[in-house]
Amino acid sequence: MFKPLIAISALVVASLAMAQTAPPLRLRATVEKVEPGFITVKERGGEVVKLLLASDLAVTEVYPIDIAEIKADSYVGAAATPGKDGTLDAVQVLVFPAAMRGAGEGHRPYDLMPEATMTNAAVDGLSSSPSGRTIKLKYRDGEKTLNVPLNVPIVTIKPGDNSLLVTGAKLIVTAEVRDGKPTATRILAGRNGFAPPM
Repeated sequence: MFKPLIAISALVVASLAMAQTAPPLRLRATVEKVEPGFITVKERGGEVVKLLLASDLAVTEVYPIDIAEIKADSYVGAAATPGKDGTLDAVQVLVFPAAMRGAGEGHRPYDLMPEATMTNAAVDGLSSSPSGRTIKLKYRDGEKTLNVPLNVPIVTIKPGDNSLLVTGAKLIVTAEVRDGKPTATRILAGRNGFAPPM
């Protein structure tokens, strides 16, 4: 028996019954239990959810890199909060592999924390200081200035597999309802307890 996702409201379930589709949900969670074809996770708000693993599940490993890997013309995804004078203060920075350049380009609200945004853009200029880096990000419809302190997590990604889904693993799960069952369709996972900071 599946325990329903707390974030799937009665309204969404009703919509599912009519349209058989609903927006995917993002869960930041820790693996509690692994079974063939399923994982049980504890979401950051405390809700425990059992998820079917989709047959087309995509697993991606997230791992830390040095701030020096942010270079001129890197393509990055930066979660941030409002800074001074219209700038952004980074909460984390993902340096995309070259093959993913252009993924999700733009600036938008993000659900990491209150007032957070996500900017996926090319590094159009950068300067370094003892406290970190200041980066100019340029995307199709605009640009942002991002302050990146030295203590901010800098990560990248590579293809992973289900071997990352172990008890205690930290995940970001994209889930949706398929055939009435909460189903994991995409997972970002850290190795050896590393928590994806996005």
